[in-house]
Amino acid sequence: MAKKGARIQVTLEHRCEAGVYRYHTTKNRRNTTERLELKKYSPVTKKHETFKEIK
Repeated sequence: MAKKGARIQVTLEHRCEAGVYRYHTTKNRRNTTERLELKKYSPVTKKHETFKEIK
């Protein structure tokens, strides 16, 4: 049986001409109903970029 809780797994993705990089994290869907946007390090571009939730 699956656990029933407020936390769900999400995927954060950054796309650019050089390629795609993804991070996996969790969020509380009761407190954060909209899609996440976080600034994280992208090894593809070697800079901090904005990652957006895709799942």
